Amino acid sequence: MFASSMDTVRDTTRTAGTMLIPMRFVWPYGGRSVFLSGSFTRWSELVPMTPMEGCPTVFQAIYSLTPGYHQYKFFVDGEWRHDEQQTCTPGEYGIVNTVRLPTEPSYAAPPANPEMTPGSSMDVDTEAFRRLVRINDGWLSEAVHSVSEADLQCSRHRISAFLSTHTVYELLPESGKVVALDIDLPVKQAFHILHEQGIPTAPLWDFSKGKFVGVLSASDFILILKELGKRGSNLTEEELETHTISAWKEGKAYLNGQVDGQGRFLSRQFIHAEPFDNLKDVALKILQNQVATVPIIHSSAEDGSFPQLLHLASLSGILKCICRYFRHCSSLLPVLQLPIFAIPVGTWVPKIGESNRRPLAMLRPSASLSSALNLLIQAQVSSIPIVDDNDSLLDVYCRSDITALAKDRAYTHINLDEMTIHQALQLGQDSFSLYEPRSQRCQMCLHSDSLHKVMDRLANPGVRRLVIVEAGSKRVEGIISLSDIFKFLLG
Repeated sequence: MFASSMDTVRDTTRTAGTMLIPMRFVWPYGGRSVFLSGSFTRWSELVPMTPMEGCPTVFQAIYSLTPGYHQYKFFVDGEWRHDEQQTCTPGEYGIVNTVRLPTEPSYAAPPANPEMTPGSSMDVDTEAFRRLVRINDGWLSEAVHSVSEADLQCSRHRISAFLSTHTVYELLPESGKVVALDIDLPVKQAFHILHEQGIPTAPLWDFSKGKFVGVLSASDFILILKELGKRGSNLTEEELETHTISAWKEGKAYLNGQVDGQGRFLSRQFIHAEPFDNLKDVALKILQNQVATVPIIHSSAEDGSFPQLLHLASLSGILKCICRYFRHCSSLLPVLQLPIFAIPVGTWVPKIGESNRRPLAMLRPSASLSSALNLLIQAQVSSIPIVDDNDSLLDVYCRSDITALAKDRAYTHINLDEMTIHQALQLGQDSFSLYEPRSQRCQMCLHSDSLHKVMDRLANPGVRRLVIVEAGSKRVEGIISLSDIFKFLLG
């Protein structure tokens, strides 16, 4: 589509220095052959309109207009038609639609047309949604990619339709291992198992109830260490030995106020999915409950007894399905060609004057491990870029890195306030290959990278985020996570 708009710009350029605004005209009412004509073609040319992919009743054409007042009509199956949902007026050629474009050359983006009625089917061109194009000696001096609202919604609809018609079964590997923990297991032992198995989370099994009841994650260990740290400067192995997972979950509920009127522990609902659930429902469960994985549980019994743990579904696996399905037909998703700076996705370093933007959490390697853990919990993020004095990326500290403290029982002789992030990363450098290889922890991208490229990289095993950096200096500009991508794609 970008090529067609460029051709249109060149074709309509007659005078050097003329300002042209590429516009996208839409006829959403079907037809076998649809053309556009108007005062901008001197009513002497019919501009072919083409059906949108996946929407055969919606026709569109891109044409570059000069600022000012224009009239136009549609020639549908041999008859002149106008769109009653857009501004119209009687004219020399009967009832015609009208559009008025601003004449102020300093605008960074054309504002909504004051004559345009709500629900109008004409908007600024897909390739120039937020800018004006100035032609100097026939050369296009600027081109900023964007897509129209119609293309965005069309892309989201196709992704939603795909996810709604494909089930969790597509996520199940041909072979694999899933680790579950008994809820009466000591926290210390659970800590070691997660570290040794190289996993950040594990479903919890309650033998007395004969069912899965929850999940133990790296976040639990962060909270445990912080809570134990309040009692003294050092963490002792004995304190971890006396806490079972069940006791911790109950204590955590009291800390969070999850008790009834009589002070009894209220267990949270166990978030899980079944093999026949569709992928969209699973993605929404992950996003809405702010969890990293959802256990896939299957039971052949009607009462749900004797459940089997099949898999841990994640956004990474679902994104891989999307990328695989649309790999050879990416044109069906116009939004994929956008550079990531042009879409509202991820967390970015605020620019000057943007006081209302959520700040991006970053730390220096000399900061204490305690400050990193506090930031992970309070900011509700899964990772923190570690930067030098110039804000250039050095490494990333993730929630799952806390399990490295199980190595050689490091948690028995550390002080969270005294250990630096650099020391913590050095301590765990041999552990990264178990869960998240170091080469994949610090994955970077540029703000000019397309959404398609970013999604492909996030779909790789072990990659859970991309740090957006400035080319050359590696100065951190933002961060994009899997959840950011899905929030954008699902609208």
